Amino acid sequence: MISEPAMNHFSTLITLLRDRDVFLEEVQSGVKIESKILSLMIASSLFFAIYGAIIGASNSWQQMLVSTAKLPALYLLTLLICLPTLYFFDILFGSKADFKQYTVLSLTTVSVISVLLFSFAPVTLFFLISIRDYHFFLLLNVAIFSLTGFVGVNLFYKGMQSVMKFDRATPKIRKNLLLSWVVLYGLVGSQLGWTLRPFFGSPGEPFQLFRNLEGNFYAQVIKSLMSLLFGR
Repeated sequence: MISEPAMNHFSTLITLLRDRDVFLEEVQSGVKIESKILSLMIASSLFFAIYGAIIGASNSWQQMLVSTAKLPALYLLTLLICLPTLYFFDILFGSKADFKQYTVLSLTTVSVISVLLFSFAPVTLFFLISIRDYHFFLLLNVAIFSLTGFVGVNLFYKGMQSVMKFDRATPKIRKNLLLSWVVLYGLVGSQLGWTLRPFFGSPGEPFQLFRNLEGNFYAQVIKSLMSLLFGR
């Protein structure tokens, strides 16, 4: 039976998804910011953990357990690395919001991505069971992560525009800053994911907690695509 505090955490996430305008108005007014931060962190971490367990199960039970912890860590660490850049640059160009408001808005990105990944969980599990091809499974998840990430940061961008008041003298600067931050978030996230790998585990190799820092994420995607298409 789900406890009342747990239900409260998920109700915050449901409010974000179902009544987004109300949620953003509360953030703008500073209503229960701390509780929103805590609830979004807990709910999103749970959804990430479930999806991490599924992709880790493609290799071994050890990888499943590790990926259960790694996937939430990936998204929260990416946010921790990138958030100060957004906050300090934005206040430099006229923002009056405090750091907690930026935190909860940034967590909306992570939360939306986590829910979308959770919605893909049955699809991912189906292909995990029915197609035992490492490169296909890897590319499938790259596509899923890319799609969910795009939707998440797009909603974040729109939310920031509606909540953070743009000064008439500098709207273009702050909009460009937001767009630049979105790109930075994607680059940091993809490289951090490469640093924290493996999440899937390569077939025929023993379990590894981490791998040596060599190559990069984009080169591996190209390699997997070539292997899938041409059998190389």
